[in-house]
Amino acid sequence: MSSGLLTTHIAFLEALRGAGVPVSLAEDLDAIAAFSVLDWGDREAIRQGYAATLVKRQAQRPTFDTLFDLYFPRLVGDGVGGSVVPTGTAEAGDSGPALERVRERLSSALAAGDDAALLQIATEAVGTFGAMRGRGPGLSSWSSYTTLQRLSPQTLVDRVVEALRAEGYAADDARRTADRRIGSFTRFVEADARRRIAAEKGADHVARVAVRPSLERLDFTSARQEDLAAMRREIYPLARRLATRMAREQRARHRGPLDFRRTVRASVSTGGVPLVTHHKPKRPHRTELVVLCDVSGSVASFAQFTLMLVYALHEQFGKMRAFTFVDQVHEVTDVFRPGADPGQVLAELATRTQHAAAWGRTNYGRAFATFVADHADALGPKASLLVLGDARSNYSDLGVEALTEMADRARHAWWLNPEHPRHWDTGDSAAGPYGAVVPMVECRNLAQLADFVRSLA
Repeated sequence: MSSGLLTTHIAFLEALRGAGVPVSLAEDLDAIAAFSVLDWGDREAIRQGYAATLVKRQAQRPTFDTLFDLYFPRLVGDGVGGSVVPTGTAEAGDSGPALERVRERLSSALAAGDDAALLQIATEAVGTFGAMRGRGPGLSSWSSYTTLQRLSPQTLVDRVVEALRAEGYAADDARRTADRRIGSFTRFVEADARRRIAAEKGADHVARVAVRPSLERLDFTSARQEDLAAMRREIYPLARRLATRMAREQRARHRGPLDFRRTVRASVSTGGVPLVTHHKPKRPHRTELVVLCDVSGSVASFAQFTLMLVYALHEQFGKMRAFTFVDQVHEVTDVFRPGADPGQVLAELATRTQHAAAWGRTNYGRAFATFVADHADALGPKASLLVLGDARSNYSDLGVEALTEMADRARHAWWLNPEHPRHWDTGDSAAGPYGAVVPMVECRNLAQLADFVRSLA
């Protein structure tokens, strides 16, 4: 490996670590060993070699691919056919005829599902419509947003659907396929804009400011719909571990009654002195769980995650009751029906949360008081309480006494907060008073949720 490639290799690994993809020294050496037998002229072989040695989880792959394209770009500058229209023609430049010509090509490529053509059109379109010349120092001179605004690929959906229907696709399948292909084209445009900016300002700059972190490090509050779908797959293993660790923790805290016979038998080896006592095993029981979710607008994205978490937890606990609130508490346990489709359950929960507010403003104090008055029987010596919310109560009564009663009734209580600790106790945040009653844990992404689960061991 030449000194230039080694420098790029080291910078690439540092960017991966910065984006939340852990890379150890051993994996670094494995990658270098793999490259000793790979052809550096085959870019895809190098990509797969890096992925095989560095990527541990499928959720990390999108971040890996984005950074790989930055540090090992497929093109330099405009590449081949850098503009959608040849210069010197009547349609040259960013003109109406040029735009319509690209849209026709794009429509045909989307209907055919030709990724190679879509990639070429994306490269040419950014070169023609994405240039932002004459911008001030420090500002990006290429924009995927501007390119997509000019092309408006979403307005081509009907054309693509019609073409797919002519090929025999069902209506729903045709629309889903069209949406998926337009999503791929959008990603091609975004990637090419990043490539051009990296060529101007350096890959390190783009990696710091323009690359989204890996799924595990992505904040719930900035997650998109496709991110939430991917997160749903990651939540189920965490829910299983959470249920297992809570049950294990309960069994470890209390031993069963003294086993007199085994204790006497063991004392024979010590001259009849019972130095070691033996106990009967406790009868195991599945932990009961009560989940209380803030679904107000201030935590809208986090609320979608919490509903997914509740759905996953429901399948792991012997008994679980779920409640949502803004200023009034509503029980939603009945939505979690055995064998129900997760998508339908989440859609029904989202519909219910629209009617969870009587006064339209978050009020933790009123919600806690309502819970104690109407649902206190949900908590007991076998139940664990899990509160999910940002602890912001619009300067209303905090209801600390009600929360204290809830925590006293439960066997254990935790609070997961999606805000960074530096924002706790600022403005209307009551993280401090609530945290003094129920241990409050920062939970902004899947990695922190996994850390919380591990902390219960």
